[in-house]
Amino acid sequence: MIGTLRLVFTTILIVVWILVLIPFHLIGVKIGGRAAGMFTPLWHRLVIRLLGIRVNVVGRPADARPLLLLSNHTSWLDIIVLASVAPVSFIAKKEVASWPVFSWLAKLQRSIFVDRERRQATGESASEVAKRLEAGDIIVLFAEGTSSDGNRVLPFRSALVGAAQQAISTAGTATVQPVALVYTRWQGIPIGRQHRPHIAWYGGADLVPHLNRIMREGAIDVHVIFGPARRLGAGDNRKVITAEAGAWVRRVAAEVNAGRDPADLSVGPVAPDAPAGA
Repeated sequence: MIGTLRLVFTTILIVVWILVLIPFHLIGVKIGGRAAGMFTPLWHRLVIRLLGIRVNVVGRPADARPLLLLSNHTSWLDIIVLASVAPVSFIAKKEVASWPVFSWLAKLQRSIFVDRERRQATGESASEVAKRLEAGDIIVLFAEGTSSDGNRVLPFRSALVGAAQQAISTAGTATVQPVALVYTRWQGIPIGRQHRPHIAWYGGADLVPHLNRIMREGAIDVHVIFGPARRLGAGDNRKVITAEAGAWVRRVAAEVNAGRDPADLSVGPVAPDAPAGA
């Protein structure tokens, strides 16, 4: 009974909050620049609070622009977690554009939809990403290409990192920064290897039952850890840079999952001027 009441109450408040902020968001998008992403973090912060998710942040996004964030991907929760921390937009698979309700929310977030199965379409999407990067947007790429069970980080894919190199034509340089998302507690209890898949949404899992469980139960702790930023030059090897970012995220996620305090992993000030491979 309590879970059902929580579900209904949370759903109503989320819908009302969306309706309140939409006019301001649309005005911001019309104005452009920083105003375009000003209100979405406010919406996501309330959703995070309503769902009972506690977000712990180590580090911060680099100040340099263009900025492409490379993150691991465990669940749809990753989107609202990252969007509550910074005014970001996401690169999403094309299927999301056809999902009821979620497609509408993704478009409000100004997501860029990508058909990863068609090489030509990926190239077209890279051009769109480059335009948004040039405009100063912070773009998040879930570089694994899919979500995982939370116990491991899959190899990062480099195809769309080329979009940051395209943005160099205007900005002169671009910045790539890894981000590790690690879910550590549920209902106040440390999440073990066998329980992480309950929070993860991956494979052929149905979205609605997973969403229903999270909204009913909540009380999740997640760590967002920003890694060292790297300058991406026109002549740099995007595969090497992507692999470096993936290796950093993989190491950090493994250490936090093993019980290490994320605060001990702070990278200090971000380094937008550090060359690739530093």
